[in-house]
Amino acid sequence: MALPVPLLAGLAGAFAGGGTRRWFGGRGESQRADAQAAKDAAAAAFYDLDTAQRDLRISIETISAVDDSPEARKALSDFAELGRRIDEVSSSYITAVDAHDLDRDGLEGSALSQARTELTRAKDDLVRVKGELDRFGQGLGPLLGKAETQLARLAPAVERARQALLSASNALDSVRESGLKADDLATRLAQLGPELTKLNQGAGQHGVQGTLDRADKVMRDAEAVRAEAARLPERASEIDRRLVSLRTRAQALTTRAGTVAPVLSELRRRFTAPCWQDLQHVPEQAAVSVRQAEEKLKEATRARQEQRWPDATSLLTTVRSLLNSTDEAVSAAGARLERLNAVAKDPRQEIERTRFTIRDAQRLAMAGRNTPDPRHARPLDQAVERLDRAVAGLEGRHPDYWHFLTETEEVRKTATHVVEQIREERGTGH
Repeated sequence: MALPVPLLAGLAGAFAGGGTRRWFGGRGESQRADAQAAKDAAAAAFYDLDTAQRDLRISIETISAVDDSPEARKALSDFAELGRRIDEVSSSYITAVDAHDLDRDGLEGSALSQARTELTRAKDDLVRVKGELDRFGQGLGPLLGKAETQLARLAPAVERARQALLSASNALDSVRESGLKADDLATRLAQLGPELTKLNQGAGQHGVQGTLDRADKVMRDAEAVRAEAARLPERASEIDRRLVSLRTRAQALTTRAGTVAPVLSELRRRFTAPCWQDLQHVPEQAAVSVRQAEEKLKEATRARQEQRWPDATSLLTTVRSLLNSTDEAVSAAGARLERLNAVAKDPRQEIERTRFTIRDAQRLAMAGRNTPDPRHARPLDQAVERLDRAVAGLEGRHPDYWHFLTETEEVRKTATHVVEQIREERGTGH
C-alpha cells in the first residue's frame, strides 16, 4: 500500500513570507496584521502536522517491516486514509495561501477579512487532522512495541547464528586434526552456507521475521554439528570398546553353546519328550546366530575403519540383539534341566508355593465380606481345580514335569491377577 508523500516536499515556498511589506496606519493596518497572524498560525499548524506525519511514518514503516498480522495491515490502511485527509487539508491550506498576497499594496479591508477567515479555517482543519493523527499514533503503542522488540532481537540473533557457525567450523577442524574424517558433519555444515548468505543480505531483503527464523534455525543446526563433532572422539572410543566387548562375548557364547548338547542328552534320557522337544534345535540355532554375529562384527569393524559411524553403530546393535537371543536360548536349556531336576526330586515346594499364592488371593477376596464376589471366586476356584489336576498328573511312571511346572506357573498368574483386580477395585471405591 502506497503511503502519502511528506507534506513539505516541493512546498517550501508555499507559505514563506514575501518581499518587504508596506504598512498603512489605521484600520487597514490592523486588518492586515490580523490576516498575517492567521497566516502565521496556519503555517505553524502545517509544520506541526507535517512533522507529526513524518514521525508517525517511521513508526508505520517499522511495524510494516516486522508485522504482517491483520492488526498491522489495518494500521497501515488507516494511516493511508489519514494521509489522504492530510493531503486534502494541506491542499486547502496551500490554496488559501496562494489566493491572498498579504504583502500587496492597496488590499481592501474585505479582502483582508476574507484572507483571515480562509486562513483561520485552514489552520483549524490542519489542527483537527493533527489531533486525529495524534490519537492514531497513541493507538499504535502495542504494535510498535512488539515491532521494536523484534527489531531489537534481530542483530543479536544474527550474531549468535554467525558465532554458532564459527564454533561448529572450529570443532570440525579440531576433530579432523585428530585423524577423524567427519565427512557427514562437514556436508551438513556446508549446507548452511547459503543460509548464512541470506542472513548477510539482511532483513531488508528477507524481512525481519524471516531473518529471525533463519537465524534461529542456523544457530540450532550449527550447534548440533558442533555438539556431534565434540562427541565424535568419545563416540569412536565407545564403538572400539563395544567391538572388543561383543567379540569377547561371541567367543564366550560359542563355548557355552557347546554345553547345550550334553544338557539335551540328559533331558532326553531322564524326561519325557514334552520336557525338551522345544529345545532340541537350540545348538544349531545358537551356532547360526553366533556365526551371524561374527559376520556383523566384521562388517562393523570395516565401518569403524572407514569412519562410517552410523553404520558401525547400527551393526553393533544388530550383533548385540543376536547375542542376546542366543544367550537366552543357551541359558534356557540349562535352566530347564535345573528346574526339572528340582521338581522331580521333590515337587512339594512347587505345590506349596502355588497353594500359598491361591490362599493369599482367597483371603483378600473374603476380606470384609461374608461371601466372595463371583468375579473373584470363580477364577480362584478354577485355579484350585487346575492345580489339583497338575498334581494328579505327577502320578505314573513317566510324569510330564514340564507340563506340571507350566501349569503351576499359570495358576499363580491367575491368582495374582485376581489380587490386582481386587486392589484396583477397592482403590477406586468399587
